[in-house]
Amino acid sequence: MSVVVGVGVIIVNAKGEVLLGKRTSKHAPYWSIFGGHVDPGETFEECAMREIQEEIGLTIQDPKVYGICNNLETYHEEGKHTVSVCLLAHYTGGEPKLMEPDKCEQLIWCDPNHLPEPHFEASRNAIELWQKAQFYSET
Repeated sequence: MSVVVGVGVIIVNAKGEVLLGKRTSKHAPYWSIFGGHVDPGETFEECAMREIQEEIGLTIQDPKVYGICNNLETYHEEGKHTVSVCLLAHYTGGEPKLMEPDKCEQLIWCDPNHLPEPHFEASRNAIELWQKAQFYSET
């Protein structure tokens, strides 16, 4: 069993809303920010830009690492241990599109204080760290 490193990217617009997707397939019916697994030799920033382009067709600029989270609830439920590096990117325009409809069925801009449920643990953790301006939390 190994630990997987992933990135979670909060894309925030001028109103302070975050872009969320409703997952299909493996993590249905959870809502989540976007991201994915880091490829060997890839920086966290490169991974964030690649995943956002692949998943929703947006080009993000200058994503910044602001925190990490250890997603132990998901590990206990699914047996997969993921550590998420959390990045923040400011929305600069363009129309987000569902590039992978087999993985995501709906996109919304959402007030981070009123997240839709059910919500994916890694996404909830990332948003909470961002809101608290906290780098890491044990819980």
